[in-house]
Amino acid sequence: MATEEPKYVVLEKSEPFELRSYAPQIVAEVKVEGDLDAASNQGFRLIAAYIFGKNQVSEKIAMTAPVGIESGDQNKSAKIAMTAPVGIESSGKQWTVSFVMPAEYTLASLPKPLDPQVKIREVPADQRAVINFSGFYNAEKVQEKTQALRDWMQQKNLKPAGEPQFARYNPPWTLPFMRRNEVMIRVQE
Repeated sequence: MATEEPKYVVLEKSEPFELRSYAPQIVAEVKVEGDLDAASNQGFRLIAAYIFGKNQVSEKIAMTAPVGIESGDQNKSAKIAMTAPVGIESSGKQWTVSFVMPAEYTLASLPKPLDPQVKIREVPADQRAVINFSGFYNAEKVQEKTQALRDWMQQKNLKPAGEPQFARYNPPWTLPFMRRNEVMIRVQE
């Protein structure tokens, strides 16, 4: 069974980089604090509880990919190290962990979370610069990929419109060479 992913169109591609145009989407997200490992695990658990039925109608919501996490520490954008549900050591930061909701839902039809920490919001259509990579990751690898993406964006005269987000598409038991990871940065249009 295929896992639903956000809908996008590739506008430009030069491996391993892409410029994508994403359709609007609805996300369930939580803000958590602490080192990245603890924060990403806590955030993943909170949203997983919501989609597995901890909502006002006890409805199970299909899992989608990717799980994203981004730093809430806007002063350290050059040192973003993000993932969920397992992570990289970091301390004293706030993180936003998010799941994209299946496309069949609207804000009105999506069950309301029972946990007040879980917030539902609509993300408007946008463009994102993306670098993809496989295998294991660590803070250094994510920073390296983030810097490579920033360099590519600069070469293409693309201006960032937000903080980097790390997206992981596979469960932790996936073989490293089959893992799909991405760093993405929203682009000013």
